[in-house]
Amino acid sequence: MSKSIVFEKGNYRFVPTGVSRYSAGVAAEPGYEICRVVFSEVLPLKEGFDLIQAVLEAEERPLTALCACELRSPEPASNAAFDQFNELYSQTLRSWGLEKSGHNPVARSNVSPVLDAPEEPGLYAFSYTVESDMEYDTFVVAGSCEVPEGPGDYQENIVAFQDVSEAGLLKKAQWVLGEMERRMQILGFSWADCTATQVYTRHNIYPFLASELGRRGSIAKGLTWNYVRPPVVDLEYEMDCRRIMNERILMVDE
Repeated sequence: MSKSIVFEKGNYRFVPTGVSRYSAGVAAEPGYEICRVVFSEVLPLKEGFDLIQAVLEAEERPLTALCACELRSPEPASNAAFDQFNELYSQTLRSWGLEKSGHNPVARSNVSPVLDAPEEPGLYAFSYTVESDMEYDTFVVAGSCEVPEGPGDYQENIVAFQDVSEAGLLKKAQWVLGEMERRMQILGFSWADCTATQVYTRHNIYPFLASELGRRGSIAKGLTWNYVRPPVVDLEYEMDCRRIMNERILMVDE
């Protein structure tokens, strides 16, 4: 099992992945908590990062306090297009000092809305650390689809590849649920600690909502089902989860 790595400049620890695009999850260090901000509308990446910087500066937090990003894309991409997008995204994080030992510490979810998708990749929400004497530990587990993180094409390793039958979707969900549990365990948490669980899929999850998600305790505090597609072609099911006590909406001027 992997171990978490402390990112001192951000006052959180993270779970590394086999790729440089994002971490598998983050948890605030003692004396800090994670806060989440949702934009009132999806912002293009540059505008979104500019606003994140403004929020962090206003709260006298360093850029390295950024610990999670939630993205929205126009449509699922090919492997090549996804790699190109990730390089542009990662450049900003590296310029902000968000890197340790070759790892990207920032957790991430990235999905494509089926309805009203943005015209270009953008930022939907972000999370960051602040000083706090709160007794509860806070964390964010990054979005995971039905494929192990690692080098190579996603399509070579997708669970139940191109099988969107009820049985195929169940296999996908089971794999993703197991990955959520693995990441939480590394950070020292479980489903019982979550304040929010999100599913990202355009497919019907009701057949296994109780028998799988409910049985494992993943929806004890409810479930947010997003009618979207994962970011890469042929991926069909994604989840993330978190424990955050302070969340807010940031109105964006049109």
